[in-house]
Amino acid sequence: MSTTATEAGRAIADPGVPSRARILITGASGCVGQYITETLYRNSDADLLLLLRDPSKLKVVDPNDPRITLLVGDLRELDPHADAIASATRVIHTATAWGDPERARQVNVVAVKRLLELVNPARLEQVIYFSTASILDRQLKLLPEAMAYGTEYIQTKAQCLEQLEGHPLAERIVAVFPTLVFGGRVTSGDPHPTSYLTAGLKEAIGWLWLARWLRTDASFHFIHAADIATVCAHLATHPHEPNPEPGQGVVRRLVLGQAPIQINDTVRILCRWRRCWWPSIGVDLQGWLIEALIRLLRIEVNAWDRFSIRQRHFVHEPVSPPERFGRVSLAPTLEAVLETAAVPHRGRMD
Repeated sequence: MSTTATEAGRAIADPGVPSRARILITGASGCVGQYITETLYRNSDADLLLLLRDPSKLKVVDPNDPRITLLVGDLRELDPHADAIASATRVIHTATAWGDPERARQVNVVAVKRLLELVNPARLEQVIYFSTASILDRQLKLLPEAMAYGTEYIQTKAQCLEQLEGHPLAERIVAVFPTLVFGGRVTSGDPHPTSYLTAGLKEAIGWLWLARWLRTDASFHFIHAADIATVCAHLATHPHEPNPEPGQGVVRRLVLGQAPIQINDTVRILCRWRRCWWPSIGVDLQGWLIEALIRLLRIEVNAWDRFSIRQRHFVHEPVSPPERFGRVSLAPTLEAVLETAAVPHRGRMD
């Protein structure tokens, strides 16, 4: 049911009438946003307020369902939805922006501040704020390099996290930091949007002929968008509590990811999945060789890319897959990711 923000606010105007949880999800038409929306729709009785720019992209729920309220508009223009935002008992803020520095600042910093100004502290129980694990070190502390070398996306995410730590609502905020996110399929037929990483599998597999001859000491975490949704739905449907994580500040920090995987193991798994030979020996990618490949392949790199190359291991402790909350992951392994993404074992990936 698509309504105006004012009508949505009036729906809970009578304080004597018990109301269900009302969960506001920003970026609801995005990859992660749709997985979260679908999970909460199927596994809770909460009313869902979906803030999105293009309703036609919403495929996982019926927009005419009485539990669904569409708030159509840009995150930078929240005032028309002020009443609806004030009615929310929980907020899951997935919307983000990158590419244009000014747009990134307006969406990733200014709009977050405005969103928290519009919530009703007397009703609000919890905010789940989406950031990125790229701005954190192994111990989940903010990387100084994020502000020094980061892209506009990295810098604005780091800036916003610093501001949230000192916000009056900080005790009600859970900051989640997804690692590399898979989601959707490389083929058609899935109503969920395909994540950038899953879409990139086609190009990555196209380079296996070269990658299988290279070796590098590097590792990373990944997580499927469905498993992100499982964690967020668990948090959003359980009583919020003060931050129980040791060694953190007021804002709870959860890095969403599976156990780390080595780059060499990743290439070997991709080769096995695609039924191609993986040699037992390869060329060790030393720093000078990486520089040579960058020039040979004409790869554009910025200061953050170079820091990432030097960093090599983007791993964190602890990480929080669904199992940490008594749930079960859809894709705990890279093989499971490839299966859910419908990556074929042979042939072209059109």
